[in-house]
Amino acid sequence: MSVFADLVQRLADLLQPLFGTSAAAAAIVLFTAFVRLLVHPLSRASARGQKARTELQPKIAELRKKHAKNPEKLQRAVLELHAEEKVSPLAGCLPGLFQLPAFFLLYHLFSNTTIGGEANELLSHQLFAAPLGERWADALGDGGVLGGAGLVYLGLFVVVACVAAFNYRRTKRMMAAQPAAPVPVVDGQPVPGMGAMSRVMPFMSFFTLFTVAVVPLAAALYVVTSTTWSAVERAALYR
Repeated sequence: MSVFADLVQRLADLLQPLFGTSAAAAAIVLFTAFVRLLVHPLSRASARGQKARTELQPKIAELRKKHAKNPEKLQRAVLELHAEEKVSPLAGCLPGLFQLPAFFLLYHLFSNTTIGGEANELLSHQLFAAPLGERWADALGDGGVLGGAGLVYLGLFVVVACVAAFNYRRTKRMMAAQPAAPVPVVDGQPVPGMGAMSRVMPFMSFFTLFTVAVVPLAAALYVVTSTTWSAVERAALYR
């Protein structure tokens, strides 16, 4: 982690003439953009997979009619169809999974007061009036919602809420345009909770508000940047 800390610090030093005390925050935004560029080929593959799955919907509809009275056989036939067409139903998860290490690196980097036995100098950096190592609860205790740090978080919450609303409308449109997928079954019985999960799915983006509120500001900044990038990227890839 000390190597990563040194990388962030060096990048912040390069950006300091432009961003002043917010140079480390700018470095995190650039680091996030770099990670997203690395993951972009997976996002493109995921988009192609989604389009391929959409093209399979007529065949799936036929299978649904054919096996209407046998959910287990329907599920098996759908999986076989995906395998035959070389379409992975899990491909859409890969971009998110590959970003987790970067998020946890930032989380731990700005949660530790020492790195390699020395004081963590990155904790002295801020985004405007909000220290990168503190959380929303710290901002509320130091000036309240309308204090300097509180206003920084308020701005982040507004960005996240706007992105979440955009993703919500887009997800609802996509779900309305596609026939409902068959419910997975195990031993002849539908997997409990799958119906509720499909209803909750459009609201998943709003859970980012909770993440931003409870993690260190540096990690929250990564989440806000990444989710905003993702919304723009998906709008371009799935148009």
